[in-house]
Amino acid sequence: MQSRLWISGVLLALSVSVQTAAAGPQEDVAAAWQKWATVFAENNPDAMLPFYAKDAVLWGTLSPTVRSDPAAVKAYFVGAFQALPKATVKFGDQLIRVFGNTAVNTGYYTFSYTKDGETKSIPARYSFTYVKDGNDWKIVDHHSSAVPAPPK
Repeated sequence: MQSRLWISGVLLALSVSVQTAAAGPQEDVAAAWQKWATVFAENNPDAMLPFYAKDAVLWGTLSPTVRSDPAAVKAYFVGAFQALPKATVKFGDQLIRVFGNTAVNTGYYTFSYTKDGETKSIPARYSFTYVKDGNDWKIVDHHSSAVPAPPK
């Protein structure tokens, strides 16, 4: 009886460790950008700041300049949410690579917004570079640019 309990305990422990091992850094980074997208749809600049490290750099789709401090990152989102009312973002194909405590997520996304009763969209390409900060992945570098028109 005791050996059966011991074997059951070992099997349960192995089962839990296998389930835990199934989620890794790539899934954690994917969860971070999913949360970023959800909060982005709130159109609240203050809510975006916790995703960025204090020394983060942002070169946004709508910005002619690099933003390199929290006040400038917030200012970018203030302007972006004014320019793109009711903005949402949908991620397309992406490639997440993890290098220890650093991760890079590269791909494309499409911003949608409603202005003057008309829904419009901006397809863009991006790179997010993350650094592990405790249990969180913080963005340290975010570059985004509109997808160029094909050559004629």
